[in-house]
Amino acid sequence: QVQLVESGGGLVHTGGSLTLSCAASGRTFGSYVMGWFRQAPGEERGFVASIRAINTYASSVKYAESVKGRFTISRDNAKNTVYLQMNSLKSEDTAVYYCAADTVLSELTDGRPDYWGQGTQVTVSS
Repeated sequence: QVQLVESGGGLVHTGGSLTLSCAASGRTFGSYVMGWFRQAPGEERGFVASIRAINTYASSVKYAESVKGRFTISRDNAKNTVYLQMNSLKSEDTAVYYCAADTVLSELTDGRPDYWGQGTQVTVSS
């Protein structure tokens, strides 16, 4: 069982920056693919970014087109934490952001991860 707890959400102006954190429980954090999703009011939850587990042949990251070049996902396996650095924020980035974990990359990126966090609100105002 893995528990995910997000933090770092809040209110920021357009063009500003914010860093989200997701702390994971458990001793096998490194074996999980970690990711971020978001859900705006009236919309479905959508993929934002993912980062592979350690000890894979390629520690690659993946981003939704809408956030490429602005958002950066990273992980600190010693702290069991994954981060989402968000720069150049736009009003359309306003959403509840969810952390997710799965041992299979495709399960996560397809929106079917084994574990979800409770979400943290990000509001970008003009």
